[in-house]
Amino acid sequence: MKGPSVVIIGSGPSGFYTAESICKKINSDIDIIDRLPTPFGLIRGGVAPDHQTTKKITVTYTKTAKKDQIHFFGNIEIGKDISIEELRKMYDVVILATGSELDNKLEIKGTDLKGIHGSAEFVGWYNGHLDYVNLNPDLNTENVVVIGIGNVAIDIVRVLSKTPEEMAESDIPEYALNTINQSSIKNIYIVGRRGPIEAKFTNVELRELGNLKNCKPIIKTENLPDKIVGNFSDRDKRLIKKNLETLRNFSLIKENNREKKLNFIFFHKPVEIIGNNRVKSIKFEKVKLKDSQLEGTGEIVTIDCGLVITAIGYQPKNISGLEISNGIVKNTNGKIDTGFYAVGWIRRGPTGVIGTNKADGESVTELISKEFNNQTKNGRNSLIKIIKSKNLKVTSFEDWEKIDSYEKKKAKEPAPRKKILSIKEMLNICKI
Repeated sequence: MKGPSVVIIGSGPSGFYTAESICKKINSDIDIIDRLPTPFGLIRGGVAPDHQTTKKITVTYTKTAKKDQIHFFGNIEIGKDISIEELRKMYDVVILATGSELDNKLEIKGTDLKGIHGSAEFVGWYNGHLDYVNLNPDLNTENVVVIGIGNVAIDIVRVLSKTPEEMAESDIPEYALNTINQSSIKNIYIVGRRGPIEAKFTNVELRELGNLKNCKPIIKTENLPDKIVGNFSDRDKRLIKKNLETLRNFSLIKENNREKKLNFIFFHKPVEIIGNNRVKSIKFEKVKLKDSQLEGTGEIVTIDCGLVITAIGYQPKNISGLEISNGIVKNTNGKIDTGFYAVGWIRRGPTGVIGTNKADGESVTELISKEFNNQTKNGRNSLIKIIKSKNLKVTSFEDWEKIDSYEKKKAKEPAPRKKILSIKEMLNICKI
């Protein structure tokens, strides 16, 4: 007996883990819809281009996508091409896996100046994400300030610090590589409101910064705490200890004529960005932790810079008819309404690593198996009808494989691929 017809909106990790989980438990036809012609979400457009090992998770997702009961429909924008209401009429089960695509805004004066970018758009730009290929950030500045002390901030400072040789095995687009290589960047500041104990970066990411060929990480070791104070689990204490050791070891790295400096600054809260048309500098207030709350000291520090990148978290796009607050859709353990569920960042906020999304897929599968026994709505056949009636240009997983193969063929060794940078060219390759 056929299980309920299922559609998943979004083809990032949470979408694929959910599809895999449903496949194992329920005999359902599952359709995965994505706004872009290509699958894999942030694995393709958000994971740093020099972290190719992380991107290999797509091999697992490809196995899922090739299962008989799963179909991929790319280049369909929900809310524009097809509404959620239409999907809910067509499918027994609709699952939202759209993630958090937009940057949290820095709520201080001066954020409307030129030269200020959020990490989603800046990372998208150097990753060849179709939304951001025309961002054209001006890197003609000696000083760059990156606000945030998580892995995304670490990715950004690393990519800005690497030489073309260090990026040779990455899939960074040529335009981004050239812009970074030709930039005047000399000093990069990674600035956090909190301290090294509260920092969200992992040790693997942090350690990489010690191996940069042309950039020296700099930290005032006297500002690093001798002991870990706070309510942390044993595991967290071990991770924090490793991070503190790594930060201390940065001071032992020899200069060796490195042209770039990466300055770690903790306990500095941004208060104002200064400039006329463009950013000229940014003011910070030194802060301290008191009973786990930040407290201002009144001491102001100004850093001159021509580029500010904020890596302070993400929020989802508004979705018509849905209640979104505090960065998540209103849901109860993944359930939005009967037959309507959420997984991944849109369900719980932008936290965790890629594998964290697995549990969401499993819990939603449990809910579906309890609430549905069989298929009552037409699902895929209805979707194909509406695609034809609206004359939508839609990509299949086989089309993605053509794009994938083309990108790999066009790459210059040792780069893994040369990304296609427009939907039009992708559709041409697929002859759509």
